[in-house]
Amino acid sequence: AYGDGSLPSVSVAFLSMEERMEKEYLLFDLDGTLTDPKEGITKSVRHALKAYNIEVEDLDTLCCFIGPPLKDSFIEYYGFSEEDAVNAIGVYREYFSDRGIFENEVYEGIEEMLKALTSSGKKLFVASSKPEVFVRKIMEHFGLDSYFTFMGGADLGETRVKKADVIRYVLAENGITDLEKVIMIGDRKHDILGAREVGVDSVGVLYGYGDREELTGAQADFLAETVFDLQNLL
Repeated sequence: AYGDGSLPSVSVAFLSMEERMEKEYLLFDLDGTLTDPKEGITKSVRHALKAYNIEVEDLDTLCCFIGPPLKDSFIEYYGFSEEDAVNAIGVYREYFSDRGIFENEVYEGIEEMLKALTSSGKKLFVASSKPEVFVRKIMEHFGLDSYFTFMGGADLGETRVKKADVIRYVLAENGITDLEKVIMIGDRKHDILGAREVGVDSVGVLYGYGDREELTGAQADFLAETVFDLQNLL
């Protein structure tokens, strides 16, 4: 750690070979970690807000919606009641399921990393707060699904949406009980806090939508500045 208690960005030299190889089950967040969904998510949020007579010109102001559960974000950032937030999600999905889902792109180097990790014997999983039906469509659209043992996400009824619940679901569905062999990789504090709640280690990636302050504040075990750094760590 630095003098201020923050973590350095991880490079291959940061860990011994034994430490680097101890994790067998790698759980990846989707938005901001495997793909950059900025255009699709922000346009879908703008569509939902317009239904409540809220006009948004600058889509960059809606990047805060990338990562956390949607209901929480509508409540936190626009003061929606829980009922309005649930209804807003329905309006959001009108745009997202038709267009926004594929207004998205894979981060450079991701497929090469996934290929290297699977070739080395790691087992890869998706653990996303996005509804699982959308997770699978996105992964299949970009041809990334073949690298993953299981792709898990939230349910459409919003009963399984918190990151800790999604992580538990992925582990249970795959019979994974040795938490020492599991690590969660994500770009927002929700990924890190969810991992801590379940009792697994975490990597915060700095190329997504969470910054160093957010990820160190959530007590990420490791940080990776780039996809290349992440590959070396894992």
